[in-house]
Amino acid sequence: MFTGIIERVCKIKIESNTLIVENPFSNVNIGDSIAINGVCLTISKKTDKYLTFKCGTETLRRTNLSIWNGREANLERALPVIGRFGGHIVAGHVDGKLTFLRKSTEGETVWMYFSMPKEKWAIAPKGSITINGVSLTVAHTDLDTFCVQVIPYTFENTNFKSLKQGDVLNYEIDVVARYLRNIIQKGDNNYGSK
Repeated sequence: MFTGIIERVCKIKIESNTLIVENPFSNVNIGDSIAINGVCLTISKKTDKYLTFKCGTETLRRTNLSIWNGREANLERALPVIGRFGGHIVAGHVDGKLTFLRKSTEGETVWMYFSMPKEKWAIAPKGSITINGVSLTVAHTDLDTFCVQVIPYTFENTNFKSLKQGDVLNYEIDVVARYLRNIIQKGDNNYGSK
């Protein structure tokens, strides 16, 4: 599990189904999980300089990792049991891709606009969404777009600062919203009965 609070931004390299990133962490091991642009991946090889991850075909198809080759990605280590919970519950199971449309500034605030994902029902003002691994709060919604407010620290310490119009980003809808919708759609159906 992750929280969407980015720890490092590093360039990634994709070779076939293998992702390689410079190792920015001193305390990770083979088998540990790291979210890269919001995608939960398992370290398969480690040196002092590099971390290596194997990516499944579905992972590369559903996410932006293969098209992000050579660009800086957001990294977050999995949340330790005794860790502080700073963002929201992030599984690292990307739902799909959306498009960065534009940004505007108001003082130090950056407003960022994105295309609406297929799960429109999950995008609600004051609700949570993860974009490229970053925990964000939806500020406004429209028919086909939504926007988030990004504070200066987040903007400067994620790959958001290098986004260009039309960039394709990973998103994960709020886990709580997903389960609530599932329960509501299925109705009671004797949940909990033996």
